[in-house]
Amino acid sequence: MAQKPSLPQGTRDFNPLMVQRRKYLLNIIEKVFKKYGFMPLETPAMEQLSTLTGKYGDEGDQLLYKIINSGDYFKKLIEFQSKTSSHEEIDQTYLPSVDGKVANLDAKISLPFIAEKGLRYDLTVPFARFVAMNRNDITLPFKRYQMQPVWRSDRPQKGRYREFWQCDADVVGTDSLLNEAELLKIYDEVFAELQIPVIIKINNRKLLNALAQHIGAQDKFIDITVAIDKLDKIGSDGVKNELLKSGLNETQCASILTFLALVETNNPLQQLEEMLGHIEDGNLGCIELKKVMQFLSTLQTKNEIKIDVTLARGLSYYTGAIVEVQANAGTFKSSIGGGGRYDNLTGIFGLPGISGVGISFGLDRIYDVMEDLALFPASLKANETKILFCYFDEETQQRALELCAEVRANGIAAEIYPDITKKIGKQLEYANKLSIEYACIIGSNELASEKYPLKNLLSGVQTEVTKTELTQII
Repeated sequence: MAQKPSLPQGTRDFNPLMVQRRKYLLNIIEKVFKKYGFMPLETPAMEQLSTLTGKYGDEGDQLLYKIINSGDYFKKLIEFQSKTSSHEEIDQTYLPSVDGKVANLDAKISLPFIAEKGLRYDLTVPFARFVAMNRNDITLPFKRYQMQPVWRSDRPQKGRYREFWQCDADVVGTDSLLNEAELLKIYDEVFAELQIPVIIKINNRKLLNALAQHIGAQDKFIDITVAIDKLDKIGSDGVKNELLKSGLNETQCASILTFLALVETNNPLQQLEEMLGHIEDGNLGCIELKKVMQFLSTLQTKNEIKIDVTLARGLSYYTGAIVEVQANAGTFKSSIGGGGRYDNLTGIFGLPGISGVGISFGLDRIYDVMEDLALFPASLKANETKILFCYFDEETQQRALELCAEVRANGIAAEIYPDITKKIGKQLEYANKLSIEYACIIGSNELASEKYPLKNLLSGVQTEVTKTELTQII
């Protein structure tokens, strides 16, 4: 019985039209990245597990895809485990090892002896690893963009996949807040060109630090921010219950809810300064937000940019600005981009003191929003062929091939129908199914006169043209 084909859960095939639409999005994003001086970079699909683990928090570690050591290594590991369980004498040189460490006969085989590598979880950590490894070959500040797939073992649902693309732009080697402003302007330009209405939100990690200090609960920082991050899903009452469960008292919860209520304020900077300005982190957070907003007023953005004190994403590595972009139309009003400043990420790879800030576009979610709002240009087609050459026999096939080559030499996408046994009706049916705009039918009369009927299959209008006119009209 034939095996029924299937795909791994959370992955998809992309048909020709989808690929064309995705390339359309990638081209627009890349064009804006280049406009702001970012250079392209690509990193391997897999990284050392030691590079990835511990960078995304406990939950992120659980979502990492680990790659089992393959080939002869895995075969030897199975045999090793079999001999270990039967207490056979084993040649020590035969034992599986990782980084020169031999597996312990008396202990269970640990993860590194099964998997040393993993699929990349995002593009930021591989970028930090690249910077650390190439510190002597790059010029700081270093601006790179990267557009590649990433993998997370998440629960698949609409808008959330296990394999998806990110399009990142990062700057490292500068503390200037001008970078935050320009990265937000990049978001603004891309989504304006795509005609997706968005809200660009910004917060600052320092304000969240100051909030924990303000209520005397620095040791509860993670509990506080995890609860805050759930606000849009569970509401303020749900956040309060989460905070109480974590051990905070009513007074502390009330202060946090007062802080969160500032999300409804168009410009909460004054209230933030009054509430947290007496704390160093609070004062710095307000100063940084004010400066970024000042730069943005000069850059003249088209989309709404809002200070949102509830943003608490990526706190395992963000140290300053926290950014998120939310679609503001259609049925998918979800996050389609995010980023922030990270001051310590390269330090874990032995390169301290290199500050960075970056943003990411979620290509797959942007695609879903574009499709939902019917924003893809009608001119995008699965097939870019402009003309199909049709014929009756071997002699006319030869002339059709000659004309097709001439058209292609002029940079026009053209096809010649391959099967000589098919009648003209079948050939034209092929063209119509692929929405090919023109058809040129060549018979014996056309061979003699060297004038060819060119039919516009969309309008039905047919004209007679020479070889030179054929290319000009198309």
